[in-house]
Order: sequence, then structure tokens, then C-alpha cells
Amino acid sequence: MTQPASAVAVADVSVRGLRKHYGEVRAVDGVDLDIEHGEFFTLLGPSGSGKTTTLRVIAGFERPDEGSVELAGEDVSGRPPFERDVNTVFQDYALFPHMTVQQNVEYGLRVKRVAREARRRRAAEALDVVRLADYGARRPSQLSGGQRQRVALARAIVNNPRVLLLDEPLGALDLKLRQQLQIELKQLQQELGMTFVYVTHDQEEALTMSDRIAVFNAGRVEQVGSPAEMYEHPATEFVAGFIGTSNVIEREGRAFTVRPEKIRLLPEGAAEGERGAVRAAVYLGPVTRFVVALDGGGELSVIQQNLETSSTDVHEMEGKRVRLAWRPDVEFVIKEEQTT
Repeated sequence: MTQPASAVAVADVSVRGLRKHYGEVRAVDGVDLDIEHGEFFTLLGPSGSGKTTTLRVIAGFERPDEGSVELAGEDVSGRPPFERDVNTVFQDYALFPHMTVQQNVEYGLRVKRVAREARRRRAAEALDVVRLADYGARRPSQLSGGQRQRVALARAIVNNPRVLLLDEPLGALDLKLRQQLQIELKQLQQELGMTFVYVTHDQEEALTMSDRIAVFNAGRVEQVGSPAEMYEHPATEFVAGFIGTSNVIEREGRAFTVRPEKIRLLPEGAAEGERGAVRAAVYLGPVTRFVVALDGGGELSVIQQNLETSSTDVHEMEGKRVRLAWRPDVEFVIKEEQTT
């Protein structure tokens, strides 16, 4: 049976006018968000920007001073966490060390008084989804960090919540494992078709996994959009600087951004471009990052692929005179910050 359009359009998570203060600190200062069913939606920002507090208010661990939280169109602002159709995955996993993996995954079902055979079956299915089907008899201490994180995910999804909240769940892992689990987590979300709300301060992580991103700064949302929109068309100087590296250029009364990889590094004798000198050249393997001091003042960052360049070639570039050029269509004008 087809649902009416009005029912289909209801967001899984809707936050309106959210405010949360801790004394004089405005942790969340007027946040509005709509998160659609089946989205991988990321709350991205530096420490103290309000992203984690917003997640905790959605989960019910914090009560807002003002504003409302709706889940699937139902106001849950005054409900405790266990009366909301959400589950939360934390960075520290929060597994019970005295229980087996199977028992950890079953725990929430046992609290809900699900029959023994049913909870065993559902826990086994959840472990299979996170590729730990043969690990049910082990204890958390016998698992790697990545495996413990998978157990925490299995325990969260076994109840089939409408929304899964993830508070920097990969933050304690090393870089290589974190990158591997980013891909696995996105694949899991797509397989389940579940709404994920993910908190991170890692820009690359947000760009890798998200359908949409909300960038937080000082308790407010600076911009909401797809990863490509955020990277290619930042709305503010803060977004341009926080998501990746961006050059902010002021000219003729306007400010615009140009990403470092969009700038061409040309010989000094070239017929076009801004004149300057290479102040620093950093060899990063696949790419080299140049910092160029412009004759007219200021510096620009430039990234070039090392197609045939060695680290010795890069070092010899320092101090050389160059020109920098880019196409006008890669410039994006930054909107003026709104003041209240």
C-alpha cells in the first residue's frame, strides 16, 4: 500500500530552535535540522561547536532549554532515552567485559523481555551483519579495537531502531583501521536502510561517508549540504577553512575561496597568473603542498600531484620565483557572515 505524500515527507529527525546552555556557555544556540529517512547525516565541527550536545539532546541524554525534537513527526522532547526509537554508539564501545559477545548483543533484547530463542536468533543475525558471526563466544578483551566497535554496532542495530546515533565511534582507532571501517560503516548503513546521525570532528571522515553534512561552529549550524556542495561551494569562510584547505582571497571589495588543487603552479616567465616565490614545499608522497608568498602580499597554498616528481625535485623548488593561475569558474564567493 502506497503511503500518502504527507507521510512520506515526514523527516526521521526534526530539530527546531534547539538551545542548550551550561551556565554562560551557549553549547547549542538556535539549531534547526531535518534529517530524512535513510540518510547518513553527519554533524561536523571542532570541539565545543555544539555537535555532540545536539546528538545527546536527540538521544534524550540532555534536555533542551528551548526548542523541540521530533522523531518521525512525533514530539519526543520530554521523553527519556528508553522511550525514543533511537540507539547510540559511543567511542568507548561501553561493552560489558564479563559478558560474551553474544550476551552483549542480546542485552537490550533481554531488558525488553524478548524470549530467549528470539533474542539469540536476532543477536546472531546482527553479528552476521557486522561480519562477526563466529565471535559470539568470545569476551570483549579477546577482540581487537575494530572488532569491539563492530560488537557495539551489532548491539545497537539488534533492536532495529528508527535512528542510529553515533558519537565519534571511530575516534579511538588508528588511521588505517579507521579508514577501513568508514567504508564498512557506510556499506552497513546502505544495507540496513537505517537513518544514521554521525558526530565527528574529522573532515575527511565526513566527506567519505555522508549523504549530507551540517557544519557546526560556536553552537550554530553554518551550512548544511552534500559533501560536494560543502567542499566546492562553502557558504562561509569558516566552512571553507574547516572542510579541507582553502585559500581565502580578498580582491576589489569581495572575498572568495580557491581550493589548493585548483591552482596551477607556472614558471615565472608564464604570461598569466599572480607573481610570487615558493616559501615552502612539503613532499607528501602522492602530492606536494607548496606555500607561495605573493608579491602583492599574502600567501596561497597549492597542491600538485607528483606524477614524475621526487622529494629532491620538491626541495629544489623552495625559493624559486613562480606564477599562480586558476580558472575563474573555480572561484566561489563567500557570503557575508550574518550578525545578530
